[in-house]
Amino acid sequence: MVFDYSGAAYPVRDDIPDAHRHVWSEIASPGRWWSGAERVAIASEVRRAGDCALCAERKAALSPFSVEGTHDSDATLPEPAIDAVHRLATDAARLTRSWLEKLQAAGLSDGHYVELLGVVVAVVSVDAFHFALGLEPEPLPIPEPGAPTRVRPEGLVFDVAWVPMLDPKRVGEPESDLFPGGRTANVVRAMSLVPEAVRLLQRLSQAHYVRMETVGNPASNEGRAISRAQIELIAGRVSALNECFY
Repeated sequence: MVFDYSGAAYPVRDDIPDAHRHVWSEIASPGRWWSGAERVAIASEVRRAGDCALCAERKAALSPFSVEGTHDSDATLPEPAIDAVHRLATDAARLTRSWLEKLQAAGLSDGHYVELLGVVVAVVSVDAFHFALGLEPEPLPIPEPGAPTRVRPEGLVFDVAWVPMLDPKRVGEPESDLFPGGRTANVVRAMSLVPEAVRLLQRLSQAHYVRMETVGNPASNEGRAISRAQIELIAGRVSALNECFY
């Protein structure tokens, strides 16, 4: 059984493995810019980045951009994509806009980058959950056949992110679910160039944290075993340790 937590040292709510199974199914499926095989390859590179000698050297350097070299990888993906995966997985706090622009100049489009980012964040989140429980990572899914759609959503604008994102006032009907009440947080909008990436992370957030609709209500903990104040204390501490922008 995929994502079977029955042997875990702590009880795990049923919605968590359900969310993880959904994530694995989505990663295996073709997206807007990457095929299912490429998306699984991105997930594989996330795990490989943890043992990458170049990533370790860059992480220890005063500036990661002062260290040249080649990532430890299976070379399935284009080099710009491999660099993006490894840096996002190991040193996300020190990314720069000029770095992203160089990747784009090397052939990694904004759509490819945002979809890749969504896969990286999903895999890191699921793997971190396993690590916290002392469990081995779940085997990666088998890719599904099919081609990416290469469709850009309506209503994209350049705003506060490094990539285009949806304007709530101009969003098309297929993406209207991303803006309940006509608005959402910029941390969500930042990935809205690939709506499926937003939906995937919202599904994870609903299981690991709280629903987006509940974030603004400090009195709600959605039935968790700890209070909302305790949830936010842990979330804030983890964010600080990860040097999260938000």
